Amino acid sequence: MKKQFYIITSIVISGIFAFTACGNNPDNENNTDKTAENSTVEAQITNTGLTETEKNDLLRLREEEKLARDVYLYAADKYNFFTFNNISKSEQQHMTQVLNILTAYGLNDPASESRGVFNNKELQEIYDNLTAKVDNSLLDALITGAIIEDLDIHDIKTFISRAENPEVIDMYKRIVCGSRNHMRAFNAQLKLRNNGYTPQYISQSDFDAIIAHEHERCFFDKNNNY
Repeated sequence: MKKQFYIITSIVISGIFAFTACGNNPDNENNTDKTAENSTVEAQITNTGLTETEKNDLLRLREEEKLARDVYLYAADKYNFFTFNNISKSEQQHMTQVLNILTAYGLNDPASESRGVFNNKELQEIYDNLTAKVDNSLLDALITGAIIEDLDIHDIKTFISRAENPEVIDMYKRIVCGSRNHMRAFNAQLKLRNNGYTPQYISQSDFDAIIAHEHERCFFDKNNNY
């Protein structure tokens, strides 16, 4: 029975995620979440196949990806700088990927429809602090972007280490791949301004390895390989 469940969920979620790129061809912000809302097949799978830890991690990640999107939209409104515009759209894709998993397993969406509003009090405080930093200057806004990706990479690596569900792990890998690309983008902009970034969450060696690596493709090919 367990084997049959994983076959069913693999078909459902693979169909949702196949050929979705992180940071490439982003969905329209106003339409993206409708993929999950309109799926009747996903809604039939309810609260099985996830540990309590996985559920809690997914709920946090949904709002953490919203935090990234909302801060970048805030920075884009303030500075009209292309990096924030582009990456905010990619973060919307990340939000949708998490929402698809939540919907498939019958979990309620914790994310508010209002920009800058979070049910998670810790993330609300982080958002408030980061947008205050964005207000200082474009340079500080770019550093803020690096901080967000730093936190995201750290947290998703932790989520992967304690996840058991293969579909959830696949989704985590896809999103953290995109976060590494975002970190490279922010670091490149900082270097153009003769500034660097010192990681606050991941190790310096992990950060150096990310920056040394070229841009990654964060989607499945026809053989379901990254």
